[in-house]
Amino acid sequence: MLATDSFLYSGQELEAMAEARNYCKWIMRYFDPYLGTRVVEIGAGAGTFSALLLKGKRTESLVLFEAAHNLCPQLTQRFSDQRVRVHCSTFDRELLRGPADSVVMVNVLEHVLDDKGLLSEVYESLRPDGSLLLFVPALEWNYGSLDKAFEHHRRYDKKGLKKKLREAGFRIERVRYVNVMGIASWFLAGHVLRQTTLQPAQVRWYDHWIIPWSFWLEHLWEPPLGQSLLAIALK
Repeated sequence: MLATDSFLYSGQELEAMAEARNYCKWIMRYFDPYLGTRVVEIGAGAGTFSALLLKGKRTESLVLFEAAHNLCPQLTQRFSDQRVRVHCSTFDRELLRGPADSVVMVNVLEHVLDDKGLLSEVYESLRPDGSLLLFVPALEWNYGSLDKAFEHHRRYDKKGLKKKLREAGFRIERVRYVNVMGIASWFLAGHVLRQTTLQPAQVRWYDHWIIPWSFWLEHLWEPPLGQSLLAIALK
């Protein structure tokens, strides 16, 4: 079992991010071609992204790991589908019923103190040619009050993330910056306003008015920087 200790989630960001429907669907568009039939999500949270994974065209089983004990009852209640299993723990590959086809982590790796150790554990849990689908916050200089409040240990740059993936054994299919418009808003919230949480109304406004057209543009043009990094890596 990898570890970080189980804990109680006491923040508000998951409630706010439940409003980011376009944002999550956009990430899923990148991930969908690489999703296999046996999918594992580490750090399922409130299940916002899990619901999209379950709707995947090839998903036959979905295993969810969530370390926050107070979120697990909500996950179990939300996903009564027989294809879903919920584990109230940090990632433990011994709990899997055979190798996974795909492992998904969306805004999770930055919370893990030993991120290299987790990447190695994920690598060992995958079948040959299985996929790791990863989404993490980018730009170390943009680490601010929100990152601290959300207990982020780090933000990533493209070179450093590639290095960690290769050291874990992965073959890199793609690593790219996304959400270039989010850089300024995160800087404003975390360095100027010194916010310690996100409000649902803020997320809802950004998701409705900014995400659709900015992410459409980024499908045509890959920005040199972004608020986040998206990675697809293969075993």
